[in-house]
Amino acid sequence: MKNLLLQIFTWWNGQTMGTRFFTWRFGKRVGEDELGNVYYEGPMTSWGKPKRWVIYKNYAEASAIGPGWHGWMHYRTDVPPSKEDYKAREWQKPHKPNATGTPLAYRPQGSLAATGERPRVTGDYDAWTPGN
Repeated sequence: MKNLLLQIFTWWNGQTMGTRFFTWRFGKRVGEDELGNVYYEGPMTSWGKPKRWVIYKNYAEASAIGPGWHGWMHYRTDVPPSKEDYKAREWQKPHKPNATGTPLAYRPQGSLAATGERPRVTGDYDAWTPGN
């Protein structure tokens, strides 16, 4: 029941009911990536290309699409990674979720959120005190 309510009232938890119906009616499953996201292709768009979309396994985050599938989703290639022996290049890194706002967030030295004391730098401001 919870999953049904999420599909009716939210778009960021997998798919909505409208997307489910459209996928059932028009979608042709093309493949699945290592994260469990499922990719579909459908009817032609007004510019003559087939509509492509992804159903995320969990929380909908666009950066969770791998490099091979990203190229296919953006029409850089017509062959999906599931139909070829796609190998990511050395500079293409696996997905890491955005850690902003979590304890795992990057906090550079000198940041107000970092632990410890910030080292003094040449451009630091010295507060004015009366009598100086």
